[in-house]
Amino acid sequence: MTLADLPRVMELEEELFAPDTWTAAMYREELAQSGTRHYLVAEDDGVVVGYAGLIAYDEEAHVATIGVAGARQGEGIGARLLDALLAEADRRSPVVLLEVRADNEPAQGLYRRRGFTEIGRRPRYYQPSGTDAVVMKREKP
Repeated sequence: MTLADLPRVMELEEELFAPDTWTAAMYREELAQSGTRHYLVAEDDGVVVGYAGLIAYDEEAHVATIGVAGARQGEGIGARLLDALLAEADRRSPVVLLEVRADNEPAQGLYRRRGFTEIGRRPRYYQPSGTDAVVMKREKP
């Protein structure tokens, strides 16, 4: 992901995550921290159809975000983005953590298929909606 991708990423953020969207400023800050961040986009004919981000430190990594255009969900784009993040995470950290909306069963299923297990819940984590988060963990295979 580059700064040039942000207008389309922000469109997808609004489509997928409103009212709990990240801001463009948040993405610019993330992209500026290249030493500990790894952000990707998936494109089709030059149009961003998905994106994902990883925060990685020596002891643990965090899947920060994954989003796929609604019209393109179910095509494996999210799975490929997640696999790319996990490959990078495995190079950097022994453990990967993430939060996922408690009401997003398809995403939770994808994470379980990739070896994540639920380790807790964060009540009212997503703001301003107040949706709970499921906390999941995957240890390096």
